[in-house]
This record gives sequence, C-alpha cells and structure tokens, in this order.
Amino acid sequence: MRPTRATLAVAAGALVPALLLATPSYAAATTTSPAATAASGTDSPYDEMDVDDLRVAIARILADPDSGRRVTREANALLDNGTPEQMRTWLETGYRLAQAEDDRVAIARILADPDSGRRVTREANALLDNGTPEQMRTWLETGYRLAQAEDDRVAIARILADPGSSDALRAAAGAALDDNTPEALRHFLEVGRYEVDG
Repeated sequence: MRPTRATLAVAAGALVPALLLATPSYAAATTTSPAATAASGTDSPYDEMDVDDLRVAIARILADPDSGRRVTREANALLDNGTPEQMRTWLETGYRLAQAEDDRVAIARILADPDSGRRVTREANALLDNGTPEQMRTWLETGYRLAQAEDDRVAIARILADPGSSDALRAAAGAALDDNTPEALRHFLEVGRYEVDG
C-alpha cells in the first residue's frame, strides 16, 4: 500500500461519522439509480463533494475488508488517476456494479465448496440465476449465515441418527443443537466433533 493510500485510509476512518451524516447509506445509494435521481429533480449527494471528499469516500470503500477484487482495482485506479467526474460516476453507479461482480464471485466460490449444504446450494444457485445486486449483497451479509445454519442442523441431526456415533459425540451434538446459534452449530461441525472423537 502506498503511503498516500495509508494516509487516506486513516483519514477515512476518522471522517466516517461525518461522512455517514453527509452521505447516504450504501443501501440507500444502491436503491436510487441516477435516472431516478434525475427524474425526481434532486441532485446526487456526490455533486456537492469536492475532489478531497470524493477521494475520502472512495478510500473508505477501499478500506472495507469486504471489498472484492474489482472494487479494489477500480477504487485504486480512481485514486491514482481519476478525475472528479469519474469519481462521482463511479460512486453513483460504478461501485454498485463492481460490488455486484465481486458478490457473484463470492457466491460462486460458496457454491463450489463441497461442504455447502442443500439450502446454501439452492439459494446460491437462485441468486446467480436471477438475483439483483442488492439481493446478492443481503444474502452474503445475512442470508448465507442463516442458510448455513439450517444445513448445519441437518448435518448434526445425521450425526445423532448415525448408529456408529459414540455417546460422547451424541452428547456434544445435542449440546450444539440446544445452543442453536449458527456459530455454535458451525463450531461443532468444524472443531467440536473432532475434539470429542479425538
């Protein structure tokens, strides 16, 4: 990372509260298209930003650990050589498209994982076939966790139904189901069951 980008990332972190008040949330930005904004007669919030504010907004996106490859590549290119007009256009429409591509890649990776269960596979396929960028983002942020939890419950129920499971393994599986949080279910399948039988 270049020193100027590190400085921008630090500045973005310090300015997040001010930017959150001055700019719309990501969800609001993605649901209002430039055409709808133009039709309603209102200006984009990015129209009022000077080049430094635009750079900070892009640096904030770049500093997000969930930013994927295309978002990172385009944000870096804009910080290196982008004009204010290019930055505004990207923040208004390009970011949403870049994020959607990165989300499609993330969902395809989840689908390719041999440990993905039935519900995860079904929902991932449906999103890749017909999902909007907003639906894909929402699923990655919350839906995937819930779908994975359902698949984990099924996997743990199979362990309980297996006549070859030891009493200790059944007790640990039952405790994971009693806890019933997605994190407890996942931890049991990835770690806990091997500690019991180990």
